[in-house]
Amino acid sequence: MGKLLMAFAEEISISLDKGIHTSVIQELLEKPKDVNKGDIAFPCFRLANRLKTSPVTIASEIASKFQHPLFEKVVADGPYVNGFFNKEVVGQTILKEILRKEANYGSKTLDKEQRIVIDFSSPNIAKPFSMGHLRSTVIGHSLGNIIEKCGYKAVRINHLGDWGTQFGKLIVAYRRWGNHEIIEKNPIKELLKLYVRFHDEAESNKELEKEARIWFKKLEDGNEEAKQLWQWFRDESLKEFSKIYTLLNIQFDSFNGEAFYNDKMEQTIINLQQKNLLETSEGAEVVKLEEYGLPPCLIRKSDGATLYATRDLTAAIYRYENEPFAKTLYVVGHEQSLHFKQIFLVLEKLGYSFAKTLVHVPFGFILKNGKKMSTRKGRVVLLDEVLNEAIQLAKKNIEEKNPTLSNKDEIAKMVGVGAIIFHDLKNERQNNFEFCLEDMLKFEGNTGPYIQYTHARACSILRKAQQTIQVDKLTGLNDKSSWFVIKLLMEFPTVIERSFTLNEPSQIAKYVIDLSQEFNKFYNNVKILSANYSKLNDKLALVKAVTIVLNEGLRLLGIKAPSEM
Repeated sequence: MGKLLMAFAEEISISLDKGIHTSVIQELLEKPKDVNKGDIAFPCFRLANRLKTSPVTIASEIASKFQHPLFEKVVADGPYVNGFFNKEVVGQTILKEILRKEANYGSKTLDKEQRIVIDFSSPNIAKPFSMGHLRSTVIGHSLGNIIEKCGYKAVRINHLGDWGTQFGKLIVAYRRWGNHEIIEKNPIKELLKLYVRFHDEAESNKELEKEARIWFKKLEDGNEEAKQLWQWFRDESLKEFSKIYTLLNIQFDSFNGEAFYNDKMEQTIINLQQKNLLETSEGAEVVKLEEYGLPPCLIRKSDGATLYATRDLTAAIYRYENEPFAKTLYVVGHEQSLHFKQIFLVLEKLGYSFAKTLVHVPFGFILKNGKKMSTRKGRVVLLDEVLNEAIQLAKKNIEEKNPTLSNKDEIAKMVGVGAIIFHDLKNERQNNFEFCLEDMLKFEGNTGPYIQYTHARACSILRKAQQTIQVDKLTGLNDKSSWFVIKLLMEFPTVIERSFTLNEPSQIAKYVIDLSQEFNKFYNNVKILSANYSKLNDKLALVKAVTIVLNEGLRLLGIKAPSEM
């Protein structure tokens, strides 16, 4: 698509012969809302003052001079110059490119490898992996895939929540009400019960919060009992988390959580002191951010305990000093926006230029019955249970629709897991959305199974054809159904680039929905396997190109594309 836009802009620049640079024209190009008015449009309003001529006259002049083999025709439509691509030439070019590059279609190769760190997932130890953790996990994983597609090295970090006052709460709850044998049988769920009970009891017993702070301070000071309980909570949690990550097919380069930085935080505090940034406020140490209109960033409590901010500052410094990065993305809910603003500004005050490369990638909530899921209130849906239920429902649907299908279990896993991931990523990340398993698993509509089924349908056509596609003998297609599919295929690289720029996987999710819908219209309107030989080769090439792009689009989202369903 980029080459076509450049060709259109260059020819307009030549037609004008007024010294207007191609890049200026290219920035103004639009896609006509009415597909019958062309494939690309140039509005001439912005040139009217400069050329002292009406936009209608400018459009007419450009259209009368425009000549280029990639364009079937170019017409003036009032103040617009509308271009119609040469369907056969452009379609042939695009299909050849996709079939030759296959999965590399839309990929970029940078001259110098640069690292982009993604800090995502980061569940809290000793709490179950709930649906509330899903968003950071799948958004971060997809962004990692997109980053690699755009030529960077993605460094995936799971900054585990394995430190903090919640461990003081859990230690108190375990010492008061815990039973080792019961917890050993089902560690995560039993620890969740203790955590919820602590908050219930703390509403009427204010001493519990004080006791929890004391035990967390003991943990920071190396108390043996506290350390042993913490290590037990962490080990059991990681076992459970690894099952989820395996099911989601997600891997990390590092599991260094908050606790990893315990012996490194003192240097951060020394750095803040040396820069005269630390001030005392009500016994605590803070960095003031009044000049930015923000509240102080709390570094150390009055009892000497550290906070999230201390650890996040230390983590950013440690990561950059050990392996410099071009950028770091923090994929964390929007409720932490203030926290990251403070962290980034404190790093700037410390003199770290890399602070400008740190980006908070916020997202909204998954709602249950219109309310945010909350661990402490017990209003939580466990992700492993949801994934397993989705897989079972997917298997039931597959058995009803295609009982003779082989490897049903494996495909049901692809469909069930893919449905949950897609339902999340099709929503713009800053939006909240309602959790509904039945809607996620429908085989029609804007769902993961619909996209996967479209891919499987296209693969089935290729199997039935039993014909090798001859890429060098493509002659081009000019019917409307084919052209609408080809135009979407042409946009894939642009969609990838936009999703990278915006840190927005939903761009790709919405794209594969559009491509699937357009392909299914093509499938219904065109008799593919009964076409004459010359056009059969082209139509099979289009079908093959759709399988390549859908497969790659789903892969970028972290979803597998079965060839049969």
